[in-house]
Amino acid sequence: MGHMIEKKGDLLARVKRIAGQVSAVERGLDRDAGCAEILHLVAAVRGAVNGLLDEIVVDHLDEHVAKPGLSDAERKKGAEELMTVIRRYVK
Repeated sequence: MGHMIEKKGDLLARVKRIAGQVSAVERGLDRDAGCAEILHLVAAVRGAVNGLLDEIVVDHLDEHVAKPGLSDAERKKGAEELMTVIRRYVK
């Protein structure tokens, strides 16, 4: 996806923050942190991943479904790709 290159730096920064949050969960488990603390850490990871997913979904919609000039076939393919991801996500 050529259009992803424009946001690559921001997306990688988000992924690195998520990796840091996952490491915090691991550290909490290693030091026997309480379940409430672990729940908060995991909820933060989930929120960060959801934010990343949201950003990429919106970008996909803009570039592969709503972008002016796309053919019907291109729009259909973009929509199908998105439906596949959404179905996988909501399981």
